[in-house]
Amino acid sequence: MSLKNKLKRMKNHLNVPEAEKKPAASQLSVPDIQVPFREEWEAFGVKPFFFEDEYCLIRETVYPLSHRHGRYSFSELDDVMALWNKGGLTHTLSAEGYEKSQLFFFDTETTGLGGGAGNMIFLLGHARVYEDRVAVKQHLLPKPGNETALYKSFLSEVDITSLVTYNGKAFDWPQVKTRHTLLRDRLPKLPDFGHFDLLHGARRLWKHKLERVSLSAVENEELAFKRDEDTPGYLAPMLYFQFLKAEDPALLKGVLSHNEQDVLSLIALYIHMSKKIFASSDQTSERQEAYAMAKWFIAHKETDRAVSQLEALQGKAFEDSDRALFDLAMLYKKQNRRQDAVPLWEKLTGSDLHICRHQSAVELAIYFEHHAKDYKKALQAAQQAAEDGEISEKEAEKLHVRIARLKRKYSS
Repeated sequence: MSLKNKLKRMKNHLNVPEAEKKPAASQLSVPDIQVPFREEWEAFGVKPFFFEDEYCLIRETVYPLSHRHGRYSFSELDDVMALWNKGGLTHTLSAEGYEKSQLFFFDTETTGLGGGAGNMIFLLGHARVYEDRVAVKQHLLPKPGNETALYKSFLSEVDITSLVTYNGKAFDWPQVKTRHTLLRDRLPKLPDFGHFDLLHGARRLWKHKLERVSLSAVENEELAFKRDEDTPGYLAPMLYFQFLKAEDPALLKGVLSHNEQDVLSLIALYIHMSKKIFASSDQTSERQEAYAMAKWFIAHKETDRAVSQLEALQGKAFEDSDRALFDLAMLYKKQNRRQDAVPLWEKLTGSDLHICRHQSAVELAIYFEHHAKDYKKALQAAQQAAEDGEISEKEAEKLHVRIARLKRKYSS
């Protein structure tokens, strides 16, 4: 901070009569700060934002709701919000109680992939969906010494309910918090809000078929969105360092366009994931993905939805079919539908998977001993479980205790 601005801040703590307080000249007019290549920036829709003796650059772009980004038009977010606001579904991506404009689709570009104070954000991009448009706004750091202006301009925009990011919980937002900590004496506090990180959902649903669950891979495979003449994200740091030397806007136009497409993809991806969550169990043609969705429901304790999803997979061949059948049997048990679970456990005692084979035999032993009171069948199931060569010493000891008890019950 310059000496002039330090003195201005100190003045606020002095007991100066109101009549004697006069606004500084810099508060009455735009600071006399030269912005290199200003005309070129303005031709690209970029304008300066001044704060104290610093400035950053802001670019705004507007899209109609009818604009299609891959499979979806932005207007389809209305359908998704209506589904969430019907209520009745517990989920980490739930927007129940939200207006669509309260979702803040957010992404950054940084000087490196590491964390800590040595890594700097040079571009903050976000998109919001309003009743008549989608507005994309980007805040660009023209040089390292201007971070206060960058975050001041950004924090004026975050009157939001929830961030929507892609790996934002682990990377983007912690980076913002780190940089804010270094400047907190000159900035407003960071707000509290929810956070929908779409990376976690992408990993759950598509890690079985995607080598890398990057946003670009998900765009291609799931959103049917193809980028033309895109500047790859990994080039952004190098181009930014070149820009710091040359100050030529042409060096960053591709980076700004890349970031713009990133935040628009977040809107389309949130629509896509939400529609998959609400789709009926027979609408998902890919079996491995349907099983992944069922496990997602189980994680959220949405038992009825998980059961419906798993029942639709019964009798269908795919890599995790035995695991899916075992999960269904355990959900039947949870719903006190043990008689429905028994034939599934009996089938799984012949599974090639140890965990399904062994645990199904144990569950049958428990069922026949405590519920059906058929000690002969309970003993047979326990002995089958004990004969499994892959069980641990602790498991074997428990089964021997069960078998001894069942022998006493059966012989009495």
